[in-house]
Amino acid sequence: MRIPLLFAALLAAAPAMAQTTPPRVLRMATSVDAATLDPHATNALFTFLVVQQIYESLTHRGDDLKIAPGLATRWEQPEPTRWRFHLRPGVRFAGGEAFDADDVVFSITRALAPTSNYGIFVDTVIRAEAVDANTVDIITRVPDAVIPDKMTRVMIMDRGWSEANRSTVPQNFAQREELFAVRNANGTGPYMIRTREQDQRTIMVRNPNWWGAAAGVARGNVDEYHHITLTSDSTRVAALLSGEVDFVHVVPVQDVTRIRANPRLRVLDGQENRTVFLAFRQDVEELPNADTPGRNPFRDLRVRQAVAHAIDVEALRRATLRGQAVPTGSMWTQFVNGWDQSTDARLPLDRARSRALLAEAGYPNGFSVPFDCPVGTYDEACQAIAAMLAQIGIRAQLNLIPNAQFTQKIRRQESSFYALSWGVPTFDASYTLRAVMASRSLGGAASWNMGGWSNAEFDGLLAALDSELDPAARRATMLRMHRLHNADVGHLPIYHMMIPWAHRQGVALTHRADNQFSVRDIRLD
Repeated sequence: MRIPLLFAALLAAAPAMAQTTPPRVLRMATSVDAATLDPHATNALFTFLVVQQIYESLTHRGDDLKIAPGLATRWEQPEPTRWRFHLRPGVRFAGGEAFDADDVVFSITRALAPTSNYGIFVDTVIRAEAVDANTVDIITRVPDAVIPDKMTRVMIMDRGWSEANRSTVPQNFAQREELFAVRNANGTGPYMIRTREQDQRTIMVRNPNWWGAAAGVARGNVDEYHHITLTSDSTRVAALLSGEVDFVHVVPVQDVTRIRANPRLRVLDGQENRTVFLAFRQDVEELPNADTPGRNPFRDLRVRQAVAHAIDVEALRRATLRGQAVPTGSMWTQFVNGWDQSTDARLPLDRARSRALLAEAGYPNGFSVPFDCPVGTYDEACQAIAAMLAQIGIRAQLNLIPNAQFTQKIRRQESSFYALSWGVPTFDASYTLRAVMASRSLGGAASWNMGGWSNAEFDGLLAALDSELDPAARRATMLRMHRLHNADVGHLPIYHMMIPWAHRQGVALTHRADNQFSVRDIRLD
């Protein structure tokens, strides 16, 4: 059903711009739609891909992945626990409202709310304070060297618009709450929504109020952007081959060679800053929906080790993923500050050892457990992993679930065993250490440690990491924490993703390791 937005009226009311040529339209197809338009509700790749075209942050990560000015023109750290951001003057929201420090304070406070899933980006923040209309201080409980990196993901909303539309706190995404901000948006960004059909098509047009047009910060020339959701791999590729879309964001690995051979098309590929891992429910005595009444196999390290020894990641890379993967034992990639070769080693493939470990743990015949995986870019890998586990007696009953429902399910801790892909948008390992590996009590609503792994020594090191200023000492602490986690198989990293994109000739864009793109920087011939 087509959902009209208030911005359709805003667009009609905006000053008419002379149009002497047809609008330049970019039609992009991907596999998963944004789950919500609320910019603080769920920290998910595909949702951010949409909202970042509409909303903006204090700092901006460009195509070179370096930090650049966004809604703040500059920043400094006048005190160890205080960052000062100087705001860009003359900025307006798409609805015409003026942007100022009050909106920044409101948005950071909103990101701190219990229903926000962006708490990982403000995990050290106590509060934000307006110094004056164009200056904001962010006060942290400990010195935090990566606040400018974290601020690339905290989108700024208009306080008045949010209050008028009863959206002062983020949507409770896990409980499927409805808010005005879920289906409507009002940002300072280069585009604004004209129409939105959930899980089908979102059409965006240029925001006539965008400050960046006059400032000349954008390299692109797209007038109208169609964000199209095609969940079927074959349909998505067919649309590219037929010319119905200009750009495919998620290319099935089995189609890369065929697309690359087409002279009208171009494939862009490279390793993504994203890791696929397995998570085990470990914080309950009885594993839900398993055939082990009164017991939880995943609480036993030997069982988790058995899973690790059972997975042939090289075969997965070669056969299932057609070479589009980098096998790993690390929870983050080499792009991330805190990566170390010593923590990138996997437990070797040894299914005889797996069966012996299961027997030692009291499961000589294995066990049955549901295995949840989102539909999208790694469901074929999940199918292969389930088959590999069957060879050691673990009967992983694969459930392929649409991405939004999958996210809600694991956020509610209703999954016993699942696969998840995880990127590091701050390019600093502290992001994953806190959000995925630390005890849930430390991560709060922002935690993605839905399996409930917990280690007191690890958590103690997290506190030390928070207050450490020396870069070398920070990396040493990260390494100790990673080793603790891997020795206990808190989660099981499988591979770093390779992400191929494909587009027609005449579309100029840059492939990025964070699997994101800004339409503002895309050019059409």
